[in-house]
Amino acid sequence: MEKQSANPMPNHRDPARLRRMRHLAGHDELTPMMKAIKAVHSATSSASTSPDDLERQRAGQELFGRLVTPAAGLRFDSLTIRHGAVPVPAEWVSQEDGHDRRHVVLYCHGGGYTCGQLGYARVLASKLALASGCDVLSFEYRLAPEHPYPAAQQDALSVWDYIAYMGYGARDVLLAGDSAGGNLALELALKLKEQGRRQPRALILMSPWTNMTASGPSYTERADIDPMLTMEYIESVRAAYCGERTDFDNPCFSPLLADLRGLPPTLIQVGTNEILYSDSELLYEAMQRQGVFSTLEVYDECWHVFQQMPTRHAAQAMDSVGRFIQRVL
Repeated sequence: MEKQSANPMPNHRDPARLRRMRHLAGHDELTPMMKAIKAVHSATSSASTSPDDLERQRAGQELFGRLVTPAAGLRFDSLTIRHGAVPVPAEWVSQEDGHDRRHVVLYCHGGGYTCGQLGYARVLASKLALASGCDVLSFEYRLAPEHPYPAAQQDALSVWDYIAYMGYGARDVLLAGDSAGGNLALELALKLKEQGRRQPRALILMSPWTNMTASGPSYTERADIDPMLTMEYIESVRAAYCGERTDFDNPCFSPLLADLRGLPPTLIQVGTNEILYSDSELLYEAMQRQGVFSTLEVYDECWHVFQQMPTRHAAQAMDSVGRFIQRVL
């Protein structure tokens, strides 16, 4: 069980360090990179879940996907999975050259459960294919508020059953997710456990949303240095996804609070500039207590799901994903 930092750094809960980070990257003094990230995110996401605003957000994310998806040496094959009650659009991302055909990555995209289609998912699906050498299957689960909980979890389970139908065993599948997709990946693993089924080979979680109670200290301590997420946004998408339910401490919403025993080896990556930082740190600590092999990687001066962007830290993180996968296979 490991806790790693991408760069040497003191304890990231240290008050003096937090004050320094706020001074260097506060709301009014964001670095040029943070300002750019904030501008991109402001154009593709907001706290509003009105139909018109969601349409703009979803269209913006599709455009973002087309602009930054690495396409060299990759092929994209779309399909519709009809293994459950509801058809699920999906896409295989594969390397055109030789690659590992014995294992697959099942990738759950982020977007606060309210946004994210296959074009947006293609960004990290492509990077996962290149890092792992495996085919990657992403899928377009139903989104809130049109389809609140448990629609996304039902779709994820249908896709898992489809992979089994295709002949892959649970140990042949690496389960990955970012942000809300990290929540979904954890919930899928917990659902398999509840049903007495085998676990995937490993979990790969990028800035996962694990605690919908928003009770972690980073929600307040890091609010000024997060260029992407706000508490207003978290509350908005949480309400859209949970519908009339307000039991946010229920493990079906907050997998951090679930019985995690028996989950597979897990890689968790998070940036220091995230209000969701505690969701990763506390998940790592909970997995340690409950005997789950886990690695937490902290990337200094990085934001929510920084792996999507064409930056040095993103490349380092994806290289680490590749090494982790080789370790567990």
